[in-house]
Amino acid sequence: MALIEIQLPNSLAKALRLPQKSPRRQQVKVLRKLLRKARFTQFGQQYRFDEILLSRNPGKKFQELVPTFDYNKIYDAWWDKTLEGQADVCWPGKIKYYALSSGTSEAGSKYIPITNDLLRGNKIVMIKQLLTLRNYHDIPVKSIGKGWLMIGGSTDLQKGPGYYAGDLSGITAKKVPFWFSPFYKPGKKIARTKDWTRKLEEVVKLAPNWDIGFVVGVPAWIQMCMEKVIERYNLKNIHEIWPNLGFFVHGGVSFEPYKKGFEKLLGKPITYIETYLASEGFIAYQDLQYAEGMRLVTNEHIFLEFVPFDDRNFDHDGNLVPNPEAYLIHEVEEGKDYALLLSTSAGAWRYLIGDTVRFVDKERCEIIITGRTKHFLSLVGEHLSVDNMNKALQLVSEELNISIPEFTVAGIPHGLFFAHQWYLASDDSADPEAIRLRIDQKLKELNDDYAVERNNALKDIYVKVLPEAKFMEFMQLKGKIGGQHKFPRVLKGQMLRDWQRFLETGSV
Repeated sequence: MALIEIQLPNSLAKALRLPQKSPRRQQVKVLRKLLRKARFTQFGQQYRFDEILLSRNPGKKFQELVPTFDYNKIYDAWWDKTLEGQADVCWPGKIKYYALSSGTSEAGSKYIPITNDLLRGNKIVMIKQLLTLRNYHDIPVKSIGKGWLMIGGSTDLQKGPGYYAGDLSGITAKKVPFWFSPFYKPGKKIARTKDWTRKLEEVVKLAPNWDIGFVVGVPAWIQMCMEKVIERYNLKNIHEIWPNLGFFVHGGVSFEPYKKGFEKLLGKPITYIETYLASEGFIAYQDLQYAEGMRLVTNEHIFLEFVPFDDRNFDHDGNLVPNPEAYLIHEVEEGKDYALLLSTSAGAWRYLIGDTVRFVDKERCEIIITGRTKHFLSLVGEHLSVDNMNKALQLVSEELNISIPEFTVAGIPHGLFFAHQWYLASDDSADPEAIRLRIDQKLKELNDDYAVERNNALKDIYVKVLPEAKFMEFMQLKGKIGGQHKFPRVLKGQMLRDWQRFLETGSV
């Protein structure tokens, strides 16, 4: 099938800023735009945005005058005032929406400010991503005009004193433009449902009435939805009910652990499109069909900085040290892990989002997500990243021909030393000892630090295989089912204690 040719009017191309320029210049332009907009806010006045704007090198001056923030630091000093109704704190005007984001390890909800400027930027990036489909070969053209099944958080948001709060997916769905409504499933009524189980039941009930071309969401929940549809209507695969299903737009976690189980539900191949849409903004997206990574959004509404993820910039628990070294887009290197700092059109400034990324193609600003700053294991210097874990499990799954859609790892005492405890979800017949030996071997091959420490202070690894339903049940008991919630890949602290109690007693 020939490539889709999309001719854009010059005005639209200009509005979407499609002509390619140097990422460095694009980022300087974005920073100036953000600083100009926020110069008269409390934050802008305190950190001398006017002075930064007059500087010959605004990026470096910005780093010199503005400190870095994690969530607790920026919330306590600034965002808390916006929840009290103050205007012009970190961004002009009052904040009317907040994305509730608990990440995957913290117990309490985070309130991430959402502004119309941010949502507008996100929408422009979404349109840009859709336009990149013209770069794809042999795509199912007839799927493009079909329904979009988007399974996310409830649009029935919590009402606070002067604001609304909920999942970003719920806020976005609530603001779906009128022209998109005919394509949008499950529709606004079901999208308002807070009870995830009831929402899923409604989707399953209405599935035969829809002609779905795209499914959008976190892999675990989309997979669960499709399994329930297949079971309800006694189908061989999902294409028997949705013959035009051609695309899966996913993000939030690595898709590789889910891919084997996911493809068992399909009647024919579909196109996978990876996105990096966080509560803080639309950060990157896959713009080529077989790209290794996603292309950073460098010319819209987010200014990016990159902190080397190493012992000089982060402590043992993954917390950012004061005054870390931070690189701009033109200073990064391929093959190294960086933690992301974001400054956005919603009043996040030099904000540590908590994800780590690696450049696989610097010229194209193409990255992969390698993990979380707090989701890594380094009890004794093994520096085991989520990327290492995902890759090892992918290789083991292929060798043993089993599906392992969920997993988590914890560091545990082993006499005077330490060990790793793996918990794996698999409904296939799986031998824990065979898996254990293979995981250990793969990690030694993937990570030199791990290989060294396995001969020293990291004395052993253990593997426990559980039904996939166990992981889902724990998430439900923690109030983290559905929407954008993901199972943490590394368990520490209270979350680990809750998980261990759950496995022993069935409660948290």
